[in-house]
Amino acid sequence: PSSTYPFPLLFFSQLLYNLALKKTAVQSSTSGTVGIAGKAVDGNRDANYQSGSCTLTNAESDPWWRVDLVNVYTIGTVMITNRQELENGLDGAEIWIGNSTTISEPESIRCAIISHIPKGQAFYFPCNSVKGRYVTVFLPGSAKVLSLCEVEVYYGQLLYNVALKKTAVQSSTSSTVGTAGRAVDGNRDASYQRGSCTLTSGQSNPWWRVDLVNVYTIGTVMITNRDELENRLDGAEIWIGNSTKISDPESNRCAVISHIPSGQAFYFPCNSVKGRYVTVFLPGSAKVLSLCEVEVYYGKPL
Repeated sequence: PSSTYPFPLLFFSQLLYNLALKKTAVQSSTSGTVGIAGKAVDGNRDANYQSGSCTLTNAESDPWWRVDLVNVYTIGTVMITNRQELENGLDGAEIWIGNSTTISEPESIRCAIISHIPKGQAFYFPCNSVKGRYVTVFLPGSAKVLSLCEVEVYYGQLLYNVALKKTAVQSSTSSTVGTAGRAVDGNRDASYQRGSCTLTSGQSNPWWRVDLVNVYTIGTVMITNRDELENRLDGAEIWIGNSTKISDPESNRCAVISHIPSGQAFYFPCNSVKGRYVTVFLPGSAKVLSLCEVEVYYGKPL
């Protein structure tokens, strides 16, 4: 079955392992030496082609890109990250899944048709638990150029990010750019300069908090770190509870962040803790807290 309805950063697979990560990818052609097929499975969601993070074919008829998952999986979701420029370049592209490298194979199934992905954004496409080894992005038409910044393939049930667009506050705000809401805007861009991350002033024990409005059983919290100042989140704590104070006896510490590499998103299991408020707390003096995205998923621990 095909789908033309993308989900913009609202859902994520319950089984959070990206099956396509670092797998072998090929494409119909390659423009230059930068836009090789493997750039779409390198784990880097940077949407800037100039940074060397995206694929690029020549202008041709019906260009395609394909990843070999090695084994056959039941695929629930495919995520596509579009480039910051050439915004309409993926309009009309098709996502195919099957056990053959040829999408014309009768057993190959079209998971989705991409109507549009805004520039620099990641959209998720449900695939209705289709089984296959190969995932292909195919762009029909003449004189077409196919460029992908990341393709992620997930199996399992889809969950909702309950923090998305909710009200967030923080202990302080440095300038007008790094407001608390930047961490729940659905944009995982790890660049503070592009206005995607929060930033507190230098202070003792800075914190950031989101109000989920309702009480949820939380399975996982995802944190995206900035692409510079990599070690600033080392030692930060994730707290969940029904009070705005983490000192409340019923608040639970879900995780302590030992380290998140620059620009990366790391997931922290929370053992099905119930709560309305999720707080990121950074203990210590003269600390600065900066978060590029915080996503909260309910359900069983991942």
